[in-house]
Amino acid sequence: MPLLLGIRRFRKDLERHGAMAVMAPPEGGFETRLLRRLRAAGYAAHMCSARGLGDPEAFLLGLHGVRPPHLGHQSVGRGAAVGVVSMALPQLMPQLQEDKPVLLWLLEAQVLSRAELETLVVLPQRYGGLHIVCELGGSRSLRWQPLAEAIAIAT
Repeated sequence: MPLLLGIRRFRKDLERHGAMAVMAPPEGGFETRLLRRLRAAGYAAHMCSARGLGDPEAFLLGLHGVRPPHLGHQSVGRGAAVGVVSMALPQLMPQLQEDKPVLLWLLEAQVLSRAELETLVVLPQRYGGLHIVCELGGSRSLRWQPLAEAIAIAT
């Protein structure tokens, strides 16, 4: 029952700060209920893992090149030794051009570096309709705080 009462406060904090850090119990359930209620409130939600994210702004908002993984000895005749670059479309830019606010929910965000987390704090300020939630580990109960505060505490 506390989650039903806390969803309004979470939503107000998310809209005020833009980027939030969430610590949820490892058995799960709380974050999916939060996500479902935010979708019902009109957010276009996009979930992805923070592992392998690379440069968050380029991956999420810009057209960027992706190279295949290096698998040992390969022909250097085509595409050099690093492989052929294929272009990947931005993940969130088409959704940001719509009228609805966009929520990016990053799973396993504790693997991100400090610089990547700082980039995620700045992105909602640059793009008005973007809101970011980062799962930064476990806790005994559902807790959240602004991502900027979570970065400052971790240092």
